[in-house]
Order: sequence, then structure tokens, then C-alpha cells
Amino acid sequence: MQVICLEESAFYALVEQVVARLKETNKVEKEKWISDEQAMQLLNIKSKTTLQKLRDEGKIRFSQPQKKIILYDRDSIDKYLEGNVHKIF
Repeated sequence: MQVICLEESAFYALVEQVVARLKETNKVEKEKWISDEQAMQLLNIKSKTTLQKLRDEGKIRFSQPQKKIILYDRDSIDKYLEGNVHKIF
């Protein structure tokens, strides 16, 4: 069995490099604009009518790049959900 000795500063530098590499390789970026199915899944709703109601009332942001394509802003959905959190006693 081999024992490797490192100075404290070298050890922490190595740990930081390992953490940085793990973050880099496991980087999962959330898409800014998501489909109606993904939006419904995040909101835990089953009806496209409910999704349209939220859109029409201005509660969630959307973009319509083409006539039949509507994309939803993930950040506005997260903000909507956070705005409706009920605090516990």
C-alpha cells in the first residue's frame, strides 16, 4: 500500500479541482423556454385550458415564435410557483 502525503494547501487545491471538474461534467442547464407539455408537468396540471388561462391572465410568460408554437418561460413558472407558497405555522 502506498501513502501519499500532501501539504494542506495542495490538498485543498486538488479538492477544488475535483469539484470544478465534477460540476463541469455533470452540468445540466435548464432550458429557458419550454414546451406546453413540460410547463404542464412543472405546474402539475393536466389541462391545456388551465395552462392557457395562466397565460391569458399574465401569470406566466410565454413566447409565440410561430402561429401554432407557444413556448413558456421556465423562470416565470418557477416565480409563479414560489409566489403561491403557503408558509407553515
